[in-house]
Amino acid sequence: METLLSSGSAFWIGIAIVTLIFLNSSVKFVPQNTAYVVERFGKFRTTLTAGLKFILPIIDRVAYKVSLKELALDVPSQSAITKDNITLTVDGVLYLKVIDPEKSSYGIDNYVFGVTQLAQTTMRSEIGKITLDRTFEERDLLNSAIVQAINEAGEAWGTTCLRYEIKDITPPKSVLEAMERQMKAERDKRATVLESEGQRQSAINIAEGQRQSIVLAAEAQREQQILEAQGEAEAITTVAQAKAGALETVGKAAATVEGQKAVQLDLATRAIAAKASIAKASTIVLMDGKQTDAGQVVAESMAVVAAMNSSEAFKSGGH
Repeated sequence: METLLSSGSAFWIGIAIVTLIFLNSSVKFVPQNTAYVVERFGKFRTTLTAGLKFILPIIDRVAYKVSLKELALDVPSQSAITKDNITLTVDGVLYLKVIDPEKSSYGIDNYVFGVTQLAQTTMRSEIGKITLDRTFEERDLLNSAIVQAINEAGEAWGTTCLRYEIKDITPPKSVLEAMERQMKAERDKRATVLESEGQRQSAINIAEGQRQSIVLAAEAQREQQILEAQGEAEAITTVAQAKAGALETVGKAAATVEGQKAVQLDLATRAIAAKASIAKASTIVLMDGKQTDAGQVVAESMAVVAAMNSSEAFKSGGH
């Protein structure tokens, strides 16, 4: 009896163990962004995505576990020769993602190694098409060409290249020294040009300032001369008007008897003053004895006035 019980217990224990093994082999928990490639009798059957999945034990097995995350792959540095025969050392970084787990598992033995090698060979090929100067200017074009080449090959590998970035482009030491000399010469050239332009502009500004100063001085002098001329003209006009008024007043006064007497007295006074001035200006004066007499001087002056009165011009002016 005890033997039967022990045999029965062993049987059920064996069934439980087989069940656990069966469940462990058939139930699969697939993580997020991961794909399981399932084979049946060594042939591809299906791809399991994230979640709780079931397979048949013994006849089915998970052959590959493929990550669907984006991968950042470091592309090792390599030597490349440009179109103008300059050897460069280039490295980069590649961003890759698996889009078809089946192709990535069966299309290539190691898709990471294959993509890395393809990136290196494409880089050497693209750099060989351009010169050294263009390699620094056209990084974006180089990156695009490498991405395109990887994606063309990646169709059979179930991968896609999201982007490629060149990290460093290192020319030989001799080329670097030549480039530094060239840049220094270019900077010196620009400095010389800027300095000459500054001197030229300064000279232009100085000349322009002098020209404006001369123009302003000439305009000021012209205005001064105009004002002086206007002042002189006004002064002459005023003096002439004053003389004309004085002559008119004298003429009107001379037309009367009292005026004539005043004129006679004024002429006599001026004649005496003139002779006195002549006597002061010279130490020796030779004159007629008769003409030195004051009475004679007055008589001569009266004779002049009488001649003026008898003149037709004086009479017509008086009237």
